[in-house]
Amino acid sequence: MTDAAAPRLFKVPSLGAGGFHDLAYAQWGNGHEKERVAVCLHGLARNGRDFDAVARDLARQYRVACPDLPGRGRSDWLSNPALYAPPTYLADMAALIARLGVTQLDWIGTSLGGLIGMMLAAQPGTPIRRLVVNDVGPLLPAAGLNRIGGYISADPAFDGLDALEAYLREIYAPFGALSDAQWRHLAEHSTRRDAEGRLRLHFDPGIGAAYATALTEDVDLWAVWDAITCPVLVLRGAESDILNRDTAQEMTRRGPGAKVVEVPGVGHAPALMDPAQIALVRAFLTEADPSARPAYTTL
Repeated sequence: MTDAAAPRLFKVPSLGAGGFHDLAYAQWGNGHEKERVAVCLHGLARNGRDFDAVARDLARQYRVACPDLPGRGRSDWLSNPALYAPPTYLADMAALIARLGVTQLDWIGTSLGGLIGMMLAAQPGTPIRRLVVNDVGPLLPAAGLNRIGGYISADPAFDGLDALEAYLREIYAPFGALSDAQWRHLAEHSTRRDAEGRLRLHFDPGIGAAYATALTEDVDLWAVWDAITCPVLVLRGAESDILNRDTAQEMTRRGPGAKVVEVPGVGHAPALMDPAQIALVRAFLTEADPSARPAYTTL
C-alpha cells in the first residue's frame, strides 16, 4: 500500500487542438481499481498540490487524483495561449478519467476547477457521481474576474522563497487564516526557476492573455447548472467576490438543488486545508443519501 503521507506523481498524454501535451497529476491512495475515486481540480493559477491536505484525508477511503491543468505545475505549457480554455481542459479531464480506469468518480473543484466539474457533470452520461464546487457558480461577476485578471497577467520574479511566499500571502489573503506551514506549502509548490535562476510563479504567464481586456459583463452559465442532476455541495467564502450570496441562494433552488455551506472569514476561495472544511467535503462524499437531507446552511 502506498504511504498515505505522500502522493505518487504521474503524467498522461492528452490530445488537444495544438497536438499532444503531457498532463501531470498527483495520486493518493493505494490505487486499487475497486476503490472509490475522486478528482480534485485547482483554480486558475494554482496546481494540484493545493489539495494535499484534503487528498491525504480522503486517501483512507479513496484513490485521489489531483491534476495540474496545462500551463500549471508539472504539466506542459501550450504553444498557443488561446487554447487555455474549457475545450482543452475538458479533453484533458476526459484523458485523465480514462487513465484512472473508472466509470464513476467524485469531483472536488475550486474556482476554475469547480466550473470544469460543473461542465463535466452537465454532460449526458457523465461519470461524476457527486460534485463539490468550491466558491464558484453559474454567474461569474465581472468585477471579481477582473480582480483575478489583475494579478494573473503579471509575471513577477523573486530573489528567494520568502519573497515569493510574501507575495502569495498578499494576493491570496482571501484564502483565510492559514498557518505558516500552510503558506510555506503553497509557496514550495508554486515555484519555477527562470533562465537567470530567479523564482517565478509556477504557471504560464500566457494564461493571463484572456484577461488583458477588462470584462464589462458578468458571465452567465446557468444553462450548464440547470443540466446537472447529481448531488452537489457548494462551499462559499462568506466574503467571496466570485460567488455572491444571491447566486448561491439560487443554486439551492435551480438545477441539482445544491446544499450550500458558507465559510466565515474567507473570501475566494476556501483553501480546503482546515480540518472543518475537509470534514464537510468528506461527509458529503460518503453520506449514504445526500438528497435526503436539507441544505447544511440556509442562506
